[in-house]
Amino acid sequence: MVFDNLEKKTGVKIDDISKLAQSLQGANFRDEKTVRNVIKQVSSLAKKPVSKETEEMLVNTILNDKMPKDISSIEKMMGKKR
Repeated sequence: MVFDNLEKKTGVKIDDISKLAQSLQGANFRDEKTVRNVIKQVSSLAKKPVSKETEEMLVNTILNDKMPKDISSIEKMMGKKR
């Protein structure tokens, strides 16, 4: 039931999410190339383009271990309002 709702809300199949999650196990998130590839994979999977500016911000945030801990901080970082 939860997975069905997730698929409907995102348009992404649970199998695709599972495959992505498995491919990320053991990934080196200190490596810039890996981080950029993950961003591209997620963007492609979600069918949501990521601008170069947003990609740079995400890469720098991840590499510098400054990921927000809650959704409101993430939305603020991305310039979105609830």
